[in-house]
Amino acid sequence: MNKHFNIVIAGAGGIAEAVGLILAERSKVSPTIYIGNRTLSKAQEVAHWIEKGTARAKEVKAFELNPNELSEKAKAIFQQGDILLDCLPGGLAPQMARYAKTYHLHYANLTEYVDETNQILDLARDAKTGFVLQTGLAPGYINVLAHKMFRDFCDDYKVDKVDYLGFKVGALTHHAVSPHFYGFTWSPVGVATEYVKDAIVLRNFQKTTLRSLSQRAQLIINGVLYEEDLTSGGAADLPDALASRVRTLDYKTLRHPGHYQWVSNQLKSIGYKEDIIQELQRVMEEEIPHVEDDQVVLYAAVEGKDAAGVLRRREVAKQIFPQLVGKHILRAIQATTAAPLIQAAQLLLESHLKGVILQSQISPDEFLNGDFVKSVYGKV
Repeated sequence: MNKHFNIVIAGAGGIAEAVGLILAERSKVSPTIYIGNRTLSKAQEVAHWIEKGTARAKEVKAFELNPNELSEKAKAIFQQGDILLDCLPGGLAPQMARYAKTYHLHYANLTEYVDETNQILDLARDAKTGFVLQTGLAPGYINVLAHKMFRDFCDDYKVDKVDYLGFKVGALTHHAVSPHFYGFTWSPVGVATEYVKDAIVLRNFQKTTLRSLSQRAQLIINGVLYEEDLTSGGAADLPDALASRVRTLDYKTLRHPGHYQWVSNQLKSIGYKEDIIQELQRVMEEEIPHVEDDQVVLYAAVEGKDAAGVLRRREVAKQIFPQLVGKHILRAIQATTAAPLIQAAQLLLESHLKGVILQSQISPDEFLNGDFVKSVYGKV
């Protein structure tokens, strides 16, 4: 940040603490950071962790944040805040967005949840502040990168349509053992949700939905074999923005080979239930360990014919590992999720944007080369 701001962070989990640490350590002008959580002691713990993690001047304050009913202290903090960075579970996003609108805060969130995002779209259209939605890793960074690749391809090859735009992300362990070939590096409920809810895609230039985990394939990235399959939420608004210009567009999640077959077996055993997400989450948490030493693998590709009819393809792949920020090491999923959220915050705070700003509406060059994003992802 290039000047002082009061930044309110909702949540006190791993992403919230990463957001606070990066803000404190890498802002040009240190902000005042407020950490709000339903459990005050957890917010205080994270505030202390951030303060211990950086030698730079900082002010980190904890407060109790009940999503259902704000205390007088929470209301006072919201009234003096400049932006609300929502790191709470996706189901709470509409409520947080309402508070941001009520108290005239800018707002940015991370959730891949489609229904909740649509609720905020309706809520924030006439807001007097800016709302950047789905601005983490996936959705988030990967969508801005894919959109840039599409635009550059069209400009360079003098075309206005392409055959394929695909983008994929995996938050993975370095090692994988049978039978599940997986380790949790982020929210189990997020994993279960993206496996069950439908994926939004483009097929034959038309927006449609497909069942998640219904189009499994293999691919090799930097010599390593992965599996990919459709999951929900990761496409953000690109199916809407690029309909009629991209024949086939989809977001897929990368996994180690063997994991998706294990998930399919669990879903067959569970059968159709109204609480299928909760049941899948329960089964996975019983069988799959949490792993701290993680990596993030991402890949995006665009393919089509140039103006002369020659078939062309462009690809970008990145592998990101845990990173030292200040005195703490952030897991790869923490750094890669937090950095785009903070970059979106800077975009809002240092501009005059109002209403909803979706991934396709973000200037790719400015965003991808922003200081916070570049420090984690490197140059594009």
